[in-house]
Amino acid sequence: MAMSYIREILLSSLLALTSFAVSAQTFVFTAIPDEDETKLMERFQGIADYLQEELGVEVRYIPVKSYAAAVSAFRNNQVQLAWFGGLSGVQARSLVPGSQALAQGVEDVDFYTYFIAHKSTGLEASDTLPEGIRGKTFTFGSKGSTSGRVMPEHYIRQTFSEAPEDVFSRVGFSGNHTRTLRLVEAGTYEVGALNYAVWEKELENGNVNTDEVSVIWKTPAYPDYQWTIRGDVDARYGEGFTDKVRQALLNMDDPELLESFPRSGFIPTANENYEPIRSVAEQIGILD
Repeated sequence: MAMSYIREILLSSLLALTSFAVSAQTFVFTAIPDEDETKLMERFQGIADYLQEELGVEVRYIPVKSYAAAVSAFRNNQVQLAWFGGLSGVQARSLVPGSQALAQGVEDVDFYTYFIAHKSTGLEASDTLPEGIRGKTFTFGSKGSTSGRVMPEHYIRQTFSEAPEDVFSRVGFSGNHTRTLRLVEAGTYEVGALNYAVWEKELENGNVNTDEVSVIWKTPAYPDYQWTIRGDVDARYGEGFTDKVRQALLNMDDPELLESFPRSGFIPTANENYEPIRSVAEQIGILD
């Protein structure tokens, strides 16, 4: 009886260790929730399948509910790779020594924010941020978004020499770019800021009512999204694994996968390319 019990304990322990060993080899990634969750699941399941084939290890995508949650998952080693915005990437790399920005979209070298307005404002497209936005209701995207918060706040402060709360009658945070578009389109907020790629994609897909909402200003260019990998993956998955992931991302050429971002392709990048984002975030007091 005792020996049988001991064998059961040993067998259970062996199974648990085997299960842990298998799961430990799973390469997990996430992405900031900058669009509706359904769209993200469709996009990144395709990326997971692609990476699994290219890397020869099990790859899994896990969704997160906020930009902060994406950074926390990266910090806690719940994910080893993440599709971050400029600010969230800076935050994540500062928390995990040795982490690297591997690749960015071709379009991410020169990224933009669009300021959009509801037709009721009477605001029209301008070469500068219009004085007429003062006193209107305004929504950013997520509090941790580069294109939906950091850079638009930077340009608001630069233009008016005041904080957004002093420029607008009410300031909100929609949570993501798609929701910003919908809130301004519906007139819930009079003005908002969102990343240009989401606007262009929604416009192309016929999902923007241009009788109700329009672009009134385009910011100067800045660096934004990138793939960032933890600094300890080679120790876990084998020497050269970081380079293998980088190459897989750079080699991604499936038009359907690229269109889902949307990006025309991925190119190499490095941590130092995001110094302008870190500097701006520090200046406006939102970098821990």
